[in-house]
Amino acid sequence: MKKLLLVAIFMVIGTANAQITLTGVVKDSIGNPLEMSNVLALNKSTNKMESYGFTDASGRYKLSLSKNTTFAIKISYVGYITAEFDVDVKEEKLTKNVTLKEDNSLDEVNITYKMPVTIKGDTIVYNADSFKNGSERKLEDVLEKLPGVEVNDDGEIEVEGKVVEKIMVDGKEFFSGDTKLASKNIPSNAVDKIQVLRNYSNVNQLSGVQNNQDRVAINIKLKEGKKNFWFGDVLAGGGSAPNESLYLFQPKLFYYTPKYTLNVIGDVNNLGEVVLDRRTLRSFGNNFRSQSPSNGTNIDISDAGIGFLNASARNANRIETKLAALNFSYSPNSKLDLSGFLIWSGNSNGQRNINTIDYLDPDTPDDTVDNSTSQTSNSGLFKLSAGYKKNANNQLNYNISGRFTNEYKTEDVNSFVLSDIAEKEDATPFTINQDFSYFYTASEKNIFALEVKHLLQDEDPFYAASLENDPNNNDDANNDGFDDTAESLGLDRTNMFYDLNQERRVKSNQLDAKLDYYYILNDKSNLNVVAGTILSTQNFNSRFFQTLDDGTEFTPDPTIDGIDNPITTNDTEYNFTDIYAGLRYRLKSGIFTFTPGFTLHSYSSENTQFGNEYFQDEFVSLLPEFEMITQFKKSESLTLSYKKEINFTDVNQIARGIVANNYNSYFAGNADLVNSSFHNLSLFYRSFNLFNNSSVFARVNYRKTADQVNNNTIFEPGSVVSSSTTINSSFSNESLSSSVSASKTIRKLQFRVGGNFSYNKSYQFINSLENVSKIYNTGLNTRIGTNFREAPNVSLNYRVSFSDQENSSREGTIKSVTHAPSINFDAYIWDSVTLTSDYSFTDVRQNGASTNTFDIWNAKLAYRKDKDAKWEYEIVGNNLLGTGSQTSVSQSILSFNINERFILPRFISFRVRYQL
Repeated sequence: MKKLLLVAIFMVIGTANAQITLTGVVKDSIGNPLEMSNVLALNKSTNKMESYGFTDASGRYKLSLSKNTTFAIKISYVGYITAEFDVDVKEEKLTKNVTLKEDNSLDEVNITYKMPVTIKGDTIVYNADSFKNGSERKLEDVLEKLPGVEVNDDGEIEVEGKVVEKIMVDGKEFFSGDTKLASKNIPSNAVDKIQVLRNYSNVNQLSGVQNNQDRVAINIKLKEGKKNFWFGDVLAGGGSAPNESLYLFQPKLFYYTPKYTLNVIGDVNNLGEVVLDRRTLRSFGNNFRSQSPSNGTNIDISDAGIGFLNASARNANRIETKLAALNFSYSPNSKLDLSGFLIWSGNSNGQRNINTIDYLDPDTPDDTVDNSTSQTSNSGLFKLSAGYKKNANNQLNYNISGRFTNEYKTEDVNSFVLSDIAEKEDATPFTINQDFSYFYTASEKNIFALEVKHLLQDEDPFYAASLENDPNNNDDANNDGFDDTAESLGLDRTNMFYDLNQERRVKSNQLDAKLDYYYILNDKSNLNVVAGTILSTQNFNSRFFQTLDDGTEFTPDPTIDGIDNPITTNDTEYNFTDIYAGLRYRLKSGIFTFTPGFTLHSYSSENTQFGNEYFQDEFVSLLPEFEMITQFKKSESLTLSYKKEINFTDVNQIARGIVANNYNSYFAGNADLVNSSFHNLSLFYRSFNLFNNSSVFARVNYRKTADQVNNNTIFEPGSVVSSSTTINSSFSNESLSSSVSASKTIRKLQFRVGGNFSYNKSYQFINSLENVSKIYNTGLNTRIGTNFREAPNVSLNYRVSFSDQENSSREGTIKSVTHAPSINFDAYIWDSVTLTSDYSFTDVRQNGASTNTFDIWNAKLAYRKDKDAKWEYEIVGNNLLGTGSQTSVSQSILSFNINERFILPRFISFRVRYQL
């Protein structure tokens, strides 16, 4: 690796020394600079592109060209006649100023060579082939090489620091709800152009009256040879691991015509290659996303499902994945579009974690917990969409989507304090979402937008735990670790096992509707009047009981300190209503866009428990908001925003009967909870400069929470078992987070540096005593890499993170540091062999002492006869060093934790890919 890196660096130095700079200024006929003009240099002897660039706000351009060569220079700008001239590059720098004349013809400007990047308004168009070196197989591989585009650690695509919300293919949405299905499955050789749509709006009528600064979408333009034909690939393989045989089968087939499309994706493997994890599936298909946060109200419909752990190659020791997905679209005429998808996903995995827990409460003993988990989840998802556009002034959309899940989990736990515990959980929840929208432009000055969303959700988690017990030592000083808790819970302590059971049923029904009216005052300003409502009903029923050794059920009679009149059942109905109206004014003045506004809300919440306990809260609140966008130039802006929001909890926090969250954690809600309020202030800076190939993105967010909803956690004396309830706190929590990312490309070298800082101050109560926690997190990440088209590429990465936590319950600061250098290698050689490799090393430290070091090495060697070959053969090695586990350190409001995660062993697999 070191030799390859040195070779790459020397090649870059040699290339740099052989370069001469051509500079100049591009203006129109009256002397105005033309920003973002395209500038292209073609080597006349090879007819290949040597360099390209753009003009800045002053019309300046700069190209790096090889010595002693003749180049054809082409400079173009939309609406102007392309300028063409030749330059002979010798040994000295050159300067050439250009004046472009307006093109009065209606014909589109033709450029004889495809520009790698072109910019048209808010759209950036990348010519995919200009960034490929032959090692790419998936869309994701191409996206990672585009300037201004990144794929983050979660697999999300980011453009100019903003997460891409949607990927389309030839204008048709591809599996709405998650971009990873597109980025990890669309073959790279089918991609012609990648269009990045900034300031994205899926309703053209609203694009001129809304601020969509943070919305980004991507549209993939297919190559002509991929239309009206099936394309894609089929990948199959097998291999060996220490304890099992490996298998993989992944068909990915696509069919596109102007009238209809069909996409089929399949996946069966036990190699840990998970495309859709459970967390992604639960939010897939644009499932119910409340539109009311934009108007100041947050009401969270909590997940009452089981504590299912996400699995990946970095945290599981066994993963089996099954996926079948179908996506379609059909346009019977130019006004009507129909689309949808069907997905079935099965995931079975095993995990083992050894968690060393240092509790903040000095009277709570520290614990070491060895947890082995087996999980199975089967999910079915569907979405059907219809869009009808009668004309440019009328657009109607309707969507219905659903998710049906069957999930099961078992755990074997060994606790140093509580001995052996067996747990199991299962659930069969379902969710149905509907949304309807209608957009009507009555005239040039009047636009109406009606949006209605509906959620229907049913969850039925069941939890069971079995803890060993010696009934003869219950009252001894050295009794079993759970005996005192069993007495507080009112359990029968004469049994050989404490068999605990918790059944729940949570039904949610929520309607969210709003009507927007936009009045266009002039081309610089408009008014937005909004009126809407949220109507939410939830029913919560639960029962906590003990199964005795003879199989009978026993209803406990708990007496828990800190919880008034605890009971073991719940029968709660919670109703919430928000009726609101608001006004916003949008004004463009020079480089500024101001959007002040407010919403006035009438809130009502009520809950009825056990049919005879009734609680109600009603109030009116005025919520101000403000946004200011400063557009310094097309590629540079600063956004300042402030918003006050009201946050409401849901029925899970209000139902006051005992709920077993875990064998060592019991919870009772509070019927008297009131809302909390947030003050949100954010600042976002963006600079994307194609003139000098640099970018800077920076963001700062501050939040202050008043009337915070906190937990009062009560630990049993000398035990790790706790009971908690929710309370309203008079203390205000605060958080500050900031991040910055800067990148620069110098010829064939790419540099990137990023950093982040966050501060969180939160109050909680432990054993009814006020406790304040302060957490400081700081991170730095750097990258330097090469960007050759025909030579191997190497990138070096280094990430370091610092975490300091202070807590009022103890003196001193817990300091954690993680160092993680890595190196990636990517080569396509002899027009037939692809070699990729990635290696990472991690050192985790706490209070100056190393808690764990581990390294991971993956590599792939692939052969195909040439770039157009149908067959390709691969040897893939995962975790080649045989690393058995990874360690991380973390902090919570109750403890400090060192967690060792056992991971997938060394996998060697052989694969065959056939390309349609």
